[in-house]
Amino acid sequence: MLGTYYYHEIIRRTVIAFGTVFNDIYIRHKDSTGDSISEMKVALAYGPIQKFLARIQQQPELNKPIAITLPRMAFEMTSIQYDATRKANITQTFKASDGTNLKKVYLPVPYNIGFQLNVMTKLQDDALQVVEQILPYFQPSFNLTVDLIDSIGEKRDIPIVLDNVSFTDDYEGDFSTRRILIYTFNFTVKTYLFGPIADSTDGIIRKVQVDYYNSTDIATAKREMRYTLTPDPIDANPDDDFGFNETWQSFEDSKTYSPTQQRDI
Repeated sequence: MLGTYYYHEIIRRTVIAFGTVFNDIYIRHKDSTGDSISEMKVALAYGPIQKFLARIQQQPELNKPIAITLPRMAFEMTSIQYDATRKANITQTFKASDGTNLKKVYLPVPYNIGFQLNVMTKLQDDALQVVEQILPYFQPSFNLTVDLIDSIGEKRDIPIVLDNVSFTDDYEGDFSTRRILIYTFNFTVKTYLFGPIADSTDGIIRKVQVDYYNSTDIATAKREMRYTLTPDPIDANPDDDFGFNETWQSFEDSKTYSPTQQRDI
């Protein structure tokens, strides 16, 4: 049952999208008059905080006078958990087009992916500059549009929720101990995972027709109005955006009249 191979790279895309949010943060240093004397882009990398701390605490190599450059940010994926609050009908499907063929896709499964972002600095002012460039965007969530599946053009707004913020300041120790400030942000990314995509055996809907009656008893009620909607042109593909023809047809005393209204949308 689980032998059908498919890989949409959704988790990988989610990780990349999360890192993209924080890859353009800068800090500035000013002199006593308030003029900017330097500007530095905060480096961002994927990895656990323990590895970066080990590089700071260990003795650098002889040909490397600098162990690590601060400030720096590091993030990693910490958890994957099913979200029952966003559960949909597991048997419901929808149709999508890959540009040529019609595909049948089951509704995605909601999953929450936990991320941890760590900001490491030597100076408190550097840390506060980074923190104030992050917090105002999360109230407590920030929506990001992610292209989940390229083949069918499936794009969804993925909320990035800020769960909590904490920090540590290891200022105690002797003069040889390196000081480092660490601000830790915990996030929850509410993404969706799709199953395999199959070819649809159903035809494309070319016409939608709705009849209006003057009573709920259809056996004896008279039809008063018919609403018809067709694609324009009639041979439009599912991914075309050519508009629709809308037609209203009136009925009175079982006598049919010509269309009273027809317009393009």
